[in-house]
Amino acid sequence: MSDYDPEEGANSSATAPVISHGPSKEHHQLRHESDAEFSAFYRETIRPLAAFLINQGATVHVAADIAQDTMTTAYRRWNDLRTPKAWAYKVASRALIRKIAAVEEDLVDDLPEPTSLLTRPDAIAEWEARHDALPLLRSLPPRQRQILAWTMAGFTPGDIANELDLPADTVRANLKKARRAAVAYLGVREEE
Repeated sequence: MSDYDPEEGANSSATAPVISHGPSKEHHQLRHESDAEFSAFYRETIRPLAAFLINQGATVHVAADIAQDTMTTAYRRWNDLRTPKAWAYKVASRALIRKIAAVEEDLVDDLPEPTSLLTRPDAIAEWEARHDALPLLRSLPPRQRQILAWTMAGFTPGDIANELDLPADTVRANLKKARRAAVAYLGVREEE
Protein backbone atom coordinates (compact mmCIF):
# COMPACT_ATOMS: atom_id res chain seq x y z
CA MET A 1 0.00 0.00 0.00
CA SER A 2 1.31 3.44 -0.95
CA ASP A 3 1.34 6.59 1.17
CA TYR A 4 0.81 8.74 -1.92
CA ASP A 5 -2.36 10.80 -1.83
CA PRO A 6 -3.48 12.07 -5.26
CA GLU A 7 -5.31 14.96 -3.61
CA GLU A 8 -2.00 16.21 -2.14
CA GLY A 9 -0.26 16.13 -5.51
CA ALA A 10 -2.96 18.21 -7.13
CA ASN A 11 -2.65 20.94 -4.55
CA SER A 12 1.13 20.92 -4.23
CA SER A 13 1.50 24.39 -5.76
CA ALA A 14 -0.03 25.88 -2.61
CA THR A 15 2.91 24.62 -0.56
CA ALA A 16 5.63 25.23 -3.16
CA PRO A 17 8.31 27.72 -2.21
CA VAL A 18 7.76 31.31 -3.29
CA ILE A 19 10.34 32.51 -5.76
CA SER A 20 11.57 36.02 -5.04
CA HIS A 21 12.28 38.28 -7.97
CA GLY A 22 14.42 40.85 -6.20
CA PRO A 23 16.51 41.60 -3.12
CA SER A 24 14.79 40.85 0.15
CA LYS A 25 13.99 43.35 2.86
CA GLU A 26 16.73 41.71 4.89
CA HIS A 27 19.22 42.40 2.11
CA HIS A 28 18.14 46.05 1.92
CA GLN A 29 18.47 46.41 5.69
CA LEU A 30 21.97 44.90 5.70
CA ARG A 31 22.99 47.15 2.82
CA HIS A 32 21.62 50.20 4.63
CA GLU A 33 23.57 49.30 7.80
CA SER A 34 26.73 48.71 5.79
CA ASP A 35 26.35 52.05 4.01
CA ALA A 36 25.81 53.81 7.35
CA GLU A 37 28.97 52.21 8.78
CA PHE A 38 30.98 53.23 5.74
CA SER A 39 29.61 56.78 5.83
CA ALA A 40 30.69 57.17 9.45
CA PHE A 41 34.12 55.74 8.60
CA TYR A 42 34.44 58.09 5.62
CA ARG A 43 33.56 61.21 7.63
CA GLU A 44 35.95 60.21 10.41
CA THR A 45 38.86 59.19 8.18
CA ILE A 46 38.99 61.22 4.93
CA ARG A 47 40.60 64.42 6.24
CA PRO A 48 43.12 62.70 8.55
CA LEU A 49 44.00 60.40 5.64
CA ALA A 50 44.70 63.38 3.38
CA ALA A 51 46.79 65.00 6.14
CA PHE A 52 48.69 61.72 6.54
CA LEU A 53 49.58 61.79 2.84
CA ILE A 54 50.63 65.43 3.04
CA ASN A 55 52.86 64.53 5.98
CA GLN A 56 54.51 61.96 3.73
CA GLY A 57 55.28 64.58 1.11
CA ALA A 58 52.18 64.74 -1.10
CA THR A 59 50.88 68.07 -2.31
CA VAL A 60 47.44 68.96 -1.05
CA HIS A 61 45.64 68.20 -4.31
CA VAL A 62 47.48 64.87 -4.80
CA ALA A 63 46.65 63.91 -1.21
CA ALA A 64 42.98 64.76 -1.74
CA ASP A 65 42.85 62.71 -4.96
CA ILE A 66 44.55 59.68 -3.44
CA ALA A 67 42.42 59.84 -0.30
CA GLN A 68 39.24 59.97 -2.36
CA ASP A 69 40.36 57.12 -4.65
CA THR A 70 41.23 55.05 -1.57
CA MET A 71 37.81 55.65 -0.07
CA THR A 72 36.11 54.71 -3.33
CA THR A 73 37.97 51.40 -3.32
CA ALA A 74 37.21 50.92 0.39
CA TYR A 75 33.49 51.33 -0.31
CA ARG A 76 33.59 48.65 -2.98
CA ARG A 77 35.41 46.27 -0.63
CA TRP A 78 33.78 47.45 2.61
CA ASN A 79 32.35 44.09 3.71
CA ASP A 80 35.71 42.37 3.19
CA LEU A 81 37.83 44.82 5.25
CA ARG A 82 38.77 43.65 8.75
CA THR A 83 40.74 46.76 9.78
CA PRO A 84 39.45 49.54 7.51
CA LYS A 85 41.60 52.38 8.92
CA ALA A 86 44.86 50.47 8.64
CA TRP A 87 43.84 49.20 5.20
CA ALA A 88 43.04 52.72 3.97
CA TYR A 89 46.30 54.18 5.26
CA LYS A 90 48.31 51.34 3.74
CA VAL A 91 46.57 51.59 0.34
CA ALA A 92 46.88 55.38 0.28
CA SER A 93 50.54 55.25 1.30
CA ARG A 94 51.31 52.77 -1.47
CA ALA A 95 49.42 54.89 -3.99
CA LEU A 96 51.51 57.90 -2.99
CA ILE A 97 54.72 55.92 -3.38
CA ARG A 98 53.63 54.83 -6.87
CA LYS A 99 52.71 58.43 -7.71
CA ILE A 100 56.10 59.72 -6.54
CA ALA A 101 57.92 56.98 -8.45
CA ALA A 102 56.01 57.78 -11.64
CA VAL A 103 56.42 61.55 -11.51
CA GLU A 104 56.98 63.00 -14.92
CA GLU A 105 58.46 66.44 -15.07
CA ASP A 106 55.87 68.91 -16.24
CA LEU A 107 56.90 72.43 -17.11
CA VAL A 108 53.58 73.83 -15.99
CA ASP A 109 51.43 72.35 -13.24
CA ASP A 110 47.72 72.39 -13.92
CA LEU A 111 45.56 73.97 -11.26
CA PRO A 112 43.60 71.10 -9.71
CA GLU A 113 39.83 70.94 -9.88
CA PRO A 114 37.95 71.83 -6.68
CA THR A 115 36.83 68.88 -4.56
CA SER A 116 35.05 68.47 -1.25
CA LEU A 117 38.45 68.19 0.42
CA LEU A 118 39.98 71.06 -1.51
CA THR A 119 37.32 73.65 -2.19
CA ARG A 120 39.77 76.41 -3.18
CA PRO A 121 42.74 74.83 -4.99
CA ASP A 122 44.49 78.21 -5.24
CA ALA A 123 44.72 78.33 -1.43
CA ILE A 124 47.18 75.41 -1.24
CA ALA A 125 50.25 77.54 -0.57
CA GLU A 126 48.38 79.46 2.13
CA TRP A 127 47.31 76.24 3.80
CA GLU A 128 50.80 74.74 3.66
CA ALA A 129 52.37 77.86 5.14
CA ARG A 130 50.11 77.58 8.20
CA HIS A 131 51.30 74.08 9.03
CA ASP A 132 54.73 74.26 10.67
CA ALA A 133 55.21 70.51 10.67
CA LEU A 134 55.36 70.31 6.87
CA PRO A 135 58.82 71.86 6.46
CA LEU A 136 60.12 69.58 9.21
CA LEU A 137 58.60 66.49 7.60
CA ARG A 138 59.91 67.45 4.19
CA SER A 139 63.43 67.77 5.61
CA LEU A 140 63.44 64.12 6.74
CA PRO A 141 64.59 61.16 4.65
CA PRO A 142 61.62 59.33 3.03
CA ARG A 143 61.51 56.33 5.43
CA GLN A 144 61.67 58.56 8.53
CA ARG A 145 59.02 60.85 7.07
CA GLN A 146 56.80 57.84 6.30
CA ILE A 147 57.11 56.37 9.79
CA LEU A 148 56.60 59.72 11.50
CA ALA A 149 53.49 60.32 9.38
CA TRP A 150 52.09 56.92 10.42
CA THR A 151 52.87 57.79 14.06
CA MET A 152 51.16 61.16 13.76
CA ALA A 153 48.13 59.32 12.34
CA GLY A 154 47.85 57.37 15.60
CA PHE A 155 49.51 54.08 14.71
CA THR A 156 51.89 52.38 17.15
CA PRO A 157 55.35 51.18 16.07
CA GLY A 158 54.00 47.61 16.12
CA ASP A 159 51.08 48.59 13.88
CA ILE A 160 53.43 50.40 11.50
CA ALA A 161 55.81 47.45 11.32
CA ASN A 162 52.90 45.15 10.54
CA GLU A 163 51.35 47.39 7.88
CA LEU A 164 54.64 48.24 6.15
CA ASP A 165 56.09 44.72 6.49
CA LEU A 166 59.15 46.05 8.33
CA PRO A 167 60.93 44.73 11.40
CA ALA A 168 59.70 46.50 14.55
CA ASP A 169 63.31 47.49 15.40
CA THR A 170 63.60 49.28 12.05
CA VAL A 171 60.43 51.22 12.72
CA ARG A 172 61.55 52.22 16.23
CA ALA A 173 65.01 53.23 15.00
CA ASN A 174 63.61 55.40 12.22
CA LEU A 175 61.09 56.95 14.60
CA LYS A 176 63.88 57.76 17.06
CA LYS A 177 65.96 59.37 14.30
CA ALA A 178 62.94 61.35 13.08
CA ARG A 179 62.25 62.63 16.60
CA ARG A 180 65.89 63.67 17.03
CA ALA A 181 65.75 65.50 13.70
CA ALA A 182 62.53 67.21 14.81
CA VAL A 183 64.13 68.41 18.05
CA ALA A 184 67.16 69.73 16.14
CA TYR A 185 64.92 71.39 13.54
CA LEU A 186 62.82 73.10 16.20
CA GLY A 187 65.95 74.21 18.05
CA VAL A 188 67.26 75.93 14.91
CA ARG A 189 63.89 77.58 14.30
CA GLU A 190 63.79 78.93 17.86
CA GLU A 191 67.26 80.43 17.43
CA GLU A 192 66.13 82.18 14.25
